[in-house]
Amino acid sequence: MDALLTDAFLSSLLTGAIVAAIPILLAGLGEQMSEKAGVLNIGIEGMMLMGAYIGFLVAFETHSIWLGFLGGILGGMMVSAIMAFLCVRLGLNQIVIGIGLTIGAEGLTALLHHFQFSRTYPRLPAPVRVDVPGLTDLPVIGSSLFGRHPIVYLALLGMIVLALLYRRTNLGMTLRAAGEKPSALDVAGGSVGRLRVAAVMFTGAMAGLGGAYLANIGAGLFLPFMTGGAGFIGIVLAMLARGRPLWVLIGALIFGAALSLTTALQVAGSNIPTDVIQMLPFAAVMLVLVLFGRRAKLPAALGIAYERGAR
Repeated sequence: MDALLTDAFLSSLLTGAIVAAIPILLAGLGEQMSEKAGVLNIGIEGMMLMGAYIGFLVAFETHSIWLGFLGGILGGMMVSAIMAFLCVRLGLNQIVIGIGLTIGAEGLTALLHHFQFSRTYPRLPAPVRVDVPGLTDLPVIGSSLFGRHPIVYLALLGMIVLALLYRRTNLGMTLRAAGEKPSALDVAGGSVGRLRVAAVMFTGAMAGLGGAYLANIGAGLFLPFMTGGAGFIGIVLAMLARGRPLWVLIGALIFGAALSLTTALQVAGSNIPTDVIQMLPFAAVMLVLVLFGRRAKLPAALGIAYERGAR
């Protein structure tokens, strides 16, 4: 019986960790590119929430999860376009604008959901899963790790592509120059402003996709304020990863495991108080900040004033 409970605990923990980690991973990868280009995108939480609402609405109306993902991407990009215009083109304070966009997105999505669905919370059908041949049948971890929706595999592939882009392409070097040496890039004939706009728009797309995953796959429905700080966790992970996408994935999985620990312990029949378990994710964040915060590479956006050539 103990073995069965252990297997159930591990399976529940792994499943919940992946479901919780993917939105954070997507948001963190998007934020990482924005920070490389010199823009601290505090508004990523609002982009995720807008992506979650529009992504769910499109999926609900069209009965297509993939169209819902596309709607989530467009929703996130709508918010990021405002961020790009106000912060990159007009040079306004990134932190103030980002917080304002997040608060605005929270209120707007809650209002739109109320008008659209009133007090009801319709659900989407269960998502399709793709099994990896030969791996899904592994005991305990098989179905948890290798029987996921295709978007999970695409997110992992995107992480690898970004890692190669940053380290082995001229675009990766140009992004770094836009964040750390914008005047040098301007002198070399590059457009710092356009590059930063593109990076912010990419961030919005990734955050919106993460929000759509959270609503369409993770929960199967939209709830106001459902992101619960996932965007801010993505910002922290992007800072701590110091430009390495793999570390964003590792951090997202750790935090996702901490979030899913409550459900996993309940499945295993644990008597630990729920309030104590729910505190663990936030304790984990504080521990990571204490251990690695001093070595974190702060985004260049915090220390670089916008120059004329960067607007």
